[in-house]
Amino acid sequence: MSNNAAAEEEGDSVTRPLLLPLSLRRSSSNATSQLAIVGSNLCPIESLDYEIIENDFLKQDWRSRSKSQICQYIFMKWMLCFLIGIVVGLIGFTNNLLVENIAGMKFVVTSNMMLARKFWAAFFVFSTSNFALTLFASLITVLISPEAAGSGIPEVKAYLNGVDAPGIFSLRTLVVKIVGSICAVSSSLHIGKAGPMVHTGACVAALLGQVGSKKYGLTWRWLRYFKNDRDRRDLVTCGSAAGIAAAFRAPVGGVLFAFEEMASWWRSALLWRAFFTTAAVAIVLRALIDFCYSGKCGLFGTGGLIMFDVTSESVSYHLGDVPAVILLGVIGGILGSFYNFLLDKVLRIYNLVNGKGRISKILIACSISIFTSCLLFGLPWLASCQACPTDASEPCPTIGRSGNYKKFQCPPGHYNDLASLIFNTNDDAIRNLFSKNTDSEFHVSSILIFFTACFFLSIFSYGIAVPSGLFVPVILTGASYGRFIGMLFGSRSNLNHGLFAVLGSASLLGGSMRMTVSLCVIILELTNNLLLLPLIMLVLLISKTVADAFNGNIYDIIMRLKGFPYLESHVEPYMRQLTVSDVVTGPLQLFHGIEKVSNIVHVLKTTRHNGFPVIDEPPLSETPILFGLILRAHLITLLKKKAFLPNPMTTGIDAFDQFTAGDFQKKGSLGNSDKIEDIDLSQEEMEMFVDLHPFTNASPYTVVETMSLAKALILFREVGLRHLLVIPTISNRSPVAGILTRHDFMPEHVLGLHPLLPKMAKAGLVVCNFRLAWSRFSQATPSQFGTRLLASGHHADFSGPN
Repeated sequence: MSNNAAAEEEGDSVTRPLLLPLSLRRSSSNATSQLAIVGSNLCPIESLDYEIIENDFLKQDWRSRSKSQICQYIFMKWMLCFLIGIVVGLIGFTNNLLVENIAGMKFVVTSNMMLARKFWAAFFVFSTSNFALTLFASLITVLISPEAAGSGIPEVKAYLNGVDAPGIFSLRTLVVKIVGSICAVSSSLHIGKAGPMVHTGACVAALLGQVGSKKYGLTWRWLRYFKNDRDRRDLVTCGSAAGIAAAFRAPVGGVLFAFEEMASWWRSALLWRAFFTTAAVAIVLRALIDFCYSGKCGLFGTGGLIMFDVTSESVSYHLGDVPAVILLGVIGGILGSFYNFLLDKVLRIYNLVNGKGRISKILIACSISIFTSCLLFGLPWLASCQACPTDASEPCPTIGRSGNYKKFQCPPGHYNDLASLIFNTNDDAIRNLFSKNTDSEFHVSSILIFFTACFFLSIFSYGIAVPSGLFVPVILTGASYGRFIGMLFGSRSNLNHGLFAVLGSASLLGGSMRMTVSLCVIILELTNNLLLLPLIMLVLLISKTVADAFNGNIYDIIMRLKGFPYLESHVEPYMRQLTVSDVVTGPLQLFHGIEKVSNIVHVLKTTRHNGFPVIDEPPLSETPILFGLILRAHLITLLKKKAFLPNPMTTGIDAFDQFTAGDFQKKGSLGNSDKIEDIDLSQEEMEMFVDLHPFTNASPYTVVETMSLAKALILFREVGLRHLLVIPTISNRSPVAGILTRHDFMPEHVLGLHPLLPKMAKAGLVVCNFRLAWSRFSQATPSQFGTRLLASGHHADFSGPN
């Protein structure tokens, strides 16, 4: 295995967050949470073993399973999906219930003081309650679980790509995510709860997938089937779909979101289970919301779990409305890319400020809370009071509850349109903007002020050390500028202002998050009107196309800031000009089929590799051959169980009597993994031998060293590999030339080895190929040169380099 390729930090790949200097990016540590970009401690990242390990021992375990055990496995898969849906649905409902009641009570108390003309007391209550909620959310996040900060979507997306990090799915993270999100969203920060719900759903799924733990006494045999990365990945995918379904009451949108944005690997059976999971979420939410219609949920009522009635049953639009929709799409693409650009810069600044310690993280969160409270309380004073409409569909002004007509400082019979947006929860503010038959309700200046405040407050609020999401703030910001465009077009369009707000939200979502199908379905499920489909499709396609010309989607930007070694679905053009031998370097750590214990201990203690090629040499084989690949965890299990032999001989059938399949199952979390330092061996045991054959994966994925790096990357990502063995083209060499891991495909690593690649690409393909060929041939021995020349496809008249 090439040391650069497999020298992972307890895994295959490690790069530090890109916020760090280039000299530190290839260090052996990485950041694992949202606080990577706001000054968190760095910790190791490990890749996941999605590949099925086909060694003799595990194949024997599979053969021994009866039909009843296979049925148990299938039944438990569906049962866990059902439980994920039920639990995430309950959490989503509870989250919305508490947010609506906590924030609603705060707004009611503040409004009552405003009615009594106690303006300073109202400001004190408003700002103090916001400060206390933010402080509590920040404290539990920073002190208990820093991994719970942010939306969690980049972490889940990286996990489904094959990147694991300690603590992102722990029980502690789940609790802090739920409680912190409720407090932070209730504190009037311009953040959302949809992103945290995705992380919450993934946490629930991961924890249910870790059942069978001896730590909690859950040793039921049925539960041991899921103690592997492959099944946990499927459960986490279902959990992320359930999170979106619970946040927006959009079950189909949740499935498509997991498919389009989150999962790097998909199959039809997983689609069925994800759909079943979100269906369970939808049923739970429907039952609980029906219960709340009876008035037993406090201020919750019909709020939360946003469902908007934005237009009449028959939407009337014509060809003349298309220019306005195209304009919304273009503006959404430009604003979305600008939003991502600014958020990138702000997160980098937060990293510098919060790098000084925990106190700085808490202080910046509290500072943002104070600034937000002052801004939100002060802005409505800039808006003029408007007379209540005579045909209002609800009491005007609104007193003691959510609604479209907040009185604020206005005289009787009047309302403050800007306060109607600010002194409501985000869900209610969106509902006000999306409302039909309200074209004259808001003033142009109020919408502009609200749009500007939402745009910048959501950027500055996201990076602080609390659980926070981007979905709802982007929807709210897009709805406000959509309303503004609707006001500009006025009577020249058949579309009402509420419909413009919906299309504005869609355009900004497409411009920032770069999704199309899933966002389209989510918005349709939110608005409950299929007639909007053509307009939403058009605006999403335009906004995404425009924004892609400037930068990437917001979650990819955040993953790069965190330093997650995420493998993109596309390959860089220069990778087609490289072969795998151009990135594989030595020395290579190998094991023999029958290996001495002291050699195994030495290699495990001096390297951090997680996979080792196993070769057989005479007398076990006529020539040196590659037998397979063995994992570090399996080697540690063999040493821990002390399955030693006094002489170098094959174990035979005895290996199956010494171990059970549970001995080789992966532990529930990274922190519980066995370490070589914890194994105590005597000097006599160190001189003994271990037969690695029964425990070696005899069918690892391999590529020839002349394969293009681009082609190898496609194979590595699509199959979900952790190790990819490179075999030589020359038979008289070692049977394995190296190992490709996630680290070897990272652009930072490739360009570090070949810094002239971008310049060479500009100079032309011919020059590029010539220099790369010269680089390879200059390291070849005279006997190897001709073979390399032919293998690389370059033909020349000379027999060696000049």
